[in-house]
Amino acid sequence: MSRAREALLARLRADGPMSVAEFMRFRLADPETGYYLTEEPFGAGGDFVTAPEISQMFGEMLGLWLAQVWLDQGAPDPFLLVEMGPGRGTLMADALRAAGRVPGFLKAARLWLIEISPRLRGIQAGKLAAFAPGFAADLAELPAEGPLLLLANELFDALPIRQFQRAGGVWRERLIGLAPEGDAPRFGLGPPVEAAGAPEEAPEGALFEVSPESLRLAARIGGRLARSGGAALWIDYGHAGPALGDTLQALRRHAFADVLDLEGPADLTAHVDFSALGAASAGGGARVWPLRTQGGLLESLGIGARAPALARSNPARAEQIAADRLRLTAPDQMGRLFKALALTGPGAPPPPGFG
Repeated sequence: MSRAREALLARLRADGPMSVAEFMRFRLADPETGYYLTEEPFGAGGDFVTAPEISQMFGEMLGLWLAQVWLDQGAPDPFLLVEMGPGRGTLMADALRAAGRVPGFLKAARLWLIEISPRLRGIQAGKLAAFAPGFAADLAELPAEGPLLLLANELFDALPIRQFQRAGGVWRERLIGLAPEGDAPRFGLGPPVEAAGAPEEAPEGALFEVSPESLRLAARIGGRLARSGGAALWIDYGHAGPALGDTLQALRRHAFADVLDLEGPADLTAHVDFSALGAASAGGGARVWPLRTQGGLLESLGIGARAPALARSNPARAEQIAADRLRLTAPDQMGRLFKALALTGPGAPPPPGFG
């Protein structure tokens, strides 16, 4: 029996059923067995590949976005440059290489990485050593003063969600408990509850998801931008408006796995509700700009010109570079499912690609 399986079953036997949010938090962030603290999730040898690992062009486009926002907001010096969930540091390394072409940007930037994994912090520190990054486990640990430019790629999809199911004409929270044999987890339903944000009328069996942790974080970032200025750019996969359905999924070795299969490590994610994130950010005081698809944003930032230029300097990889661009931007690949939400302080001009 794996350590993670043994630990979860022991928790269920001791404390009884847990919410989906508690299950995700335990599986992903438990100090002893949590996926993000004990596994290598990224790249061909991991369980999934993110956009920065597909092509340097992704980080370069976001770096140019950061630099233009900085210029448009008066080139503040100093400012906090922050990435949440920076993985192996690939996105930020590529972004800084591109943004560094703008005079004064790197001198003014104070780099901070929000990361809970000590192992990943070590990798990030090595890759970004030239920029002397600071590390924090939470937004509250950042310096309290100064404008903020913040990136987060595939962060919100990994934050815990609660699930509610329509049963008997009422909403009941979906829980995870023990099967009768006591040796495996299974889904069940709790008593009737008020599911904030769920539609009053929904068909029998419908599932509604909400991520209170995501909404709290969005409101806090919105509040920081309202107080100190700056901008945030979040890219993730999800839906533009409220939706019903079960989007909780597990990924293992680049393939979907059973969410309750505990025999090996797996990443757990759910689709992001961008309308809810935007509303929470606006409630915190930020200005929320109209949602863009990832493909539309990257094209507006110049990936169509960058790809052939990169191919000319790497002719042996020309076909791969073209394929990578399509993977990032094509509607039937990552271009439509992945979306980009931009926030600024209330009086800021439109950020690049969102005007």
